[in-house]
Formats: sequence, structure tokens, C-alpha cells
Amino acid sequence: MRGTLAHAVRGLLLERISLPEEFFSSLMTAAVYDPDPSFCRWFIEPTVYVFGRRRVMTAPLNYAQTGTGAEWAGARRAWYCAHVPLRADRSPAYAPGGRRDPALDEPHDVVDKWLEHAASLDRSEA
Repeated sequence: MRGTLAHAVRGLLLERISLPEEFFSSLMTAAVYDPDPSFCRWFIEPTVYVFGRRRVMTAPLNYAQTGTGAEWAGARRAWYCAHVPLRADRSPAYAPGGRRDPALDEPHDVVDKWLEHAASLDRSEA
């Protein structure tokens, strides 16, 4: 049942070029708190397509920097899922003729911050 409902919701979300702003935090929270990596991706993928990879990758970074151990684990799953390939057949925003600001999907500085944070954790555990 859970998979069927999640699949239906994911499909509806992927069909959208935009979503209300309120959806962002709800989808990111669901992704971080869902312990199943497969379902985590189902929340992350439409969020990446609508709000952009950069913003989606910033949310797990915030959880990683300030959250609990469980949130850090969820942030790692969400971070991994945020690297989904961007495909035209998944979202009208990436279809031919779709309009998408490339800056929404440029996460290089966010990646650097994630790596710095992970390295600081490695040093503190040594």
C-alpha cells in the first residue's frame, strides 16, 4: 500500500513544472525522516525537478550541520538521492522548449560545504 500511494504521488509531482513553496520543506522533511532510501528518492526527485538541485542539496547540508544522529543519517540518504539524473522524460521543465535557469542545478559550492562538514566529522572521530 505504501509503495502504491508513494508511486501515485511521485508521478503527480513529477508532472509539475512548479509547486507551491510550502511543498519544499514538507518534501525535504519527509525525505530526511523516511528510513527507506527508495522512498527517500521518491520525495527528492520531484523536489529537484521543481526547486533545483542546488536548493535540494542545501537542505540535507543544513540537517547534517545542525541535526541529530538520525537526521544526519537521513541527510546522507537525501544527499545521495539529490544526485538523480535530470531527464526530459521525467519533467516538462527539462523537455525540449522547457525553460529552466541552469543556476538552479549548479551545486558546486554546496558540494564543497558538504565535503568540508564530512571531513570535520572524520577529524573529530579520529
